[in-house]
Amino acid sequence: MEQQLVVGVDGSEDSLTALDWATVEADVRRVRLRIVYASAWQHYEARKPSFGARRDPARVYADHVVAQAVERARRRAPAVEVLSDVAAEDPAAMLVRESAAGAMVVVGSRGRGELASLLLGSVSLSVAAHAPSPVVVVRGGEQNRKSGFGEVVVGIDEGKEASASVTFAARAAAAHRARLRLVHAWRCPAHEAPQRPQPAEPTDFHQIRAEGQLDEALSYLMRTGTEVNVHKYAVEGSARAALLAASTTADLLVVGARRRKGHIGMQLGPVNHAVLHHASCPVAVVPHE
Repeated sequence: MEQQLVVGVDGSEDSLTALDWATVEADVRRVRLRIVYASAWQHYEARKPSFGARRDPARVYADHVVAQAVERARRRAPAVEVLSDVAAEDPAAMLVRESAAGAMVVVGSRGRGELASLLLGSVSLSVAAHAPSPVVVVRGGEQNRKSGFGEVVVGIDEGKEASASVTFAARAAAAHRARLRLVHAWRCPAHEAPQRPQPAEPTDFHQIRAEGQLDEALSYLMRTGTEVNVHKYAVEGSARAALLAASTTADLLVVGARRRKGHIGMQLGPVNHAVLHHASCPVAVVPHE
C-alpha cells in the first residue's frame, strides 16, 4: 500500500473536489496526505527573491491556496497527517515526480487555466499518462464521489497485465468494504453483421473465452489473500461502452495503462482516454509494463 497520498491543488473547484476525495481516502487507508501546488511563476519574477510586501503575487496566491487546502483537509479528517509543498515548476512534472516515490496521486478533472472548459484538463491528462504510480482523476456525480454505491469496478484486459489494476481495485474495495466488479468486454465481428447468426449453444466460444479471462483474474485475486465480495461481468460489446455503463453506479473505476520504457508521449489507449473524459465516477489509472 502507498505510504502517502498526494493531491494537486490550484484553487479551482475541481481541485477542491479532488482534495475532499483524497482526504477521505487518506483517512480510510490510514496514510499521510500531501497537498502540493506547483506553478512556473519563476518565469515572471526577477532574478533576486522579493520579501514582505514586495513578494510576487503568484507566490502569495500559491501559499494562500495551500494554506486553505491544509485547513480544509484537517477539518474533514483530523486524524490524518497533512503535509504541504509549494513549488515553482510545471504542475504535471511535479506530480509525476511525486508519483515516482511510490505515492498515489489524486487530481481534479479540470483546472483553472485557459483550457479549463475542456472535458479533462491538460495537467490531469499528462499525469495520468506518465506517472509510474496509480493516478486517480476525481470526476463524476456526488454520489459516485462519496462512495454512495458501494462498488469498485475494474476493467479486465487480456493477459497477466491486469494483475496490478486488479490488486489496486481489490484493495480499494476492501478499504471501503465495497463489492468489486470485474468487467471484461468481448466482440465477435460475425455478431455485428446485419444478419447476426444465432449461436447453436446458449453461450458461444467468445463468451466462454471472456468468462475465462475473468476466472483468471479472480484466481489471481484469491492467491493474493485479499478478502472482498467479487462479481464477474462478461459483456458483448466495446470495452469503452461497458466501462462507461458500469461507471454510472460505481464509486471508482480502475483501468490499467501500459508504461513502455523509453517511450515518449502519451501512453494511454483509446479506452482509457474515453473513461477519463466521460466516466460518471472517479477513475484510477494503474500503470504496468
